[in-house]
Amino acid sequence: MAKAPAKDPFRCSECGWTSTKWVGRCGECQAWGSVEEIGAPKRLSLVAGSVSQAAVPIGEVSIESARSRTSGVSELDRVLGGGLVPGAAILLTGEPGVGKSTLLLSVAAESARAQMRALYVSGEESASQIRVRADRLKAIDPALWLAAENDLGAIIAHLDAVQPELLIIDSVQTISSSTVEGAPGGVTQVREIAAALIRITKERNITLVLVGHVTKDGSIAGPRILEHLVDVVLNFEGERHSRLRLIRATKNRFGAADEVGCFDMSDIGIVGVTDPTGLFTSRHSEPVPGTCVTVALEGRRPLLAEIQSLVGVPVAEGRDFGNARRVTSGLDNPRTAMTLAVLELRAGIRLSGRDVYVATVGGMKITEPAADLAVALSVASAAKGLALPADLVAVGEVGLAGEIRKVTGVQQRIAEAARLGFKRAMVPAGSDLKIPGIEILEVSRIEQAIAKVKISE
Repeated sequence: MAKAPAKDPFRCSECGWTSTKWVGRCGECQAWGSVEEIGAPKRLSLVAGSVSQAAVPIGEVSIESARSRTSGVSELDRVLGGGLVPGAAILLTGEPGVGKSTLLLSVAAESARAQMRALYVSGEESASQIRVRADRLKAIDPALWLAAENDLGAIIAHLDAVQPELLIIDSVQTISSSTVEGAPGGVTQVREIAAALIRITKERNITLVLVGHVTKDGSIAGPRILEHLVDVVLNFEGERHSRLRLIRATKNRFGAADEVGCFDMSDIGIVGVTDPTGLFTSRHSEPVPGTCVTVALEGRRPLLAEIQSLVGVPVAEGRDFGNARRVTSGLDNPRTAMTLAVLELRAGIRLSGRDVYVATVGGMKITEPAADLAVALSVASAAKGLALPADLVAVGEVGLAGEIRKVTGVQQRIAEAARLGFKRAMVPAGSDLKIPGIEILEVSRIEQAIAKVKISE
């Protein structure tokens, strides 16, 4: 009689993939350290258990405990959907050195000044190191408490002693517990520590902010279930050589998940920027060839961005010794290359054999197609040596056939340009815009757009 095959005794905690032997990496989802041994299956109990709170009609549920309180940082409140909600669990991630600890120390101090007792727990730095940073940020307040701990039990003891309304853990990968198997920062430790902290803070109506590390590819380190456990996932990003910092919500149970907060990193810390347009545009005393302003959408926020181009001199006939360079900064390189090809073949702007450099101002990154028209006009202006009107903004996607396609949020984009004093806006045909104080120039093809600004052949 044939023997029944044994069931796989190992299972991935991330995706459920099973294996006959333990492996360090899941063969299905490729997660490291997520394969664990499973015991014999147990029958599901159908016996009624005790309830924590009786069910009530939804109209009788009180919402007072779920009302948000301001964090004292308006840009963070904008992304969170109003502020800090009691019992909410927030996960903040970002590259090393981007300013996560600096931002949260400022948030803790502002919350303390708003009569919200805050406890800042650091597992990476000593208390004296954080005190030095707090002096620089002017983040000293009697309602802000500080502890340097790596043990979960010690953190719970601090919660009992301080009774905070805001708890910040920097970072969750550095906290461990002797009752949980695995090394600190491992998949099991991170999952159990996060689950325990979330459970305790929800029971006590404490707002919890967890700092999370990221991997080389920018994803959140640790188990993927960490993102499912928390209520809000925030990503803090910015170039190391730029003062601009952006905070984006990739998950938000209390508000929109497409909002963006802007911050300025300076010597005195991180300051929220309510109107960041000045960071992405430059002021010229007179019109300069090769510059064009567009309006990008970061979440729901329209931001004016200046695109600058530089085109090399034409190569003499028969003296082209190599391929011309195409260099971009802050823009999608393949999309910019396609726009340059359309500009040459459809609009007659000669770029063959000429080096082309295209960049944004202020380190802003633009990946949306709405900037195509501004890129084309900027390069055409630089190639012909003729400046565009200083009061012009351009928004539109350029197709491979030379057509100008419609983009989303045109009304919102041009309204922001009109608010900042621009007098003319070039948009795709059929946009049907009527905004007081600004002239709308509708174009359907790239050669028509170049002819309207008088930089054609």
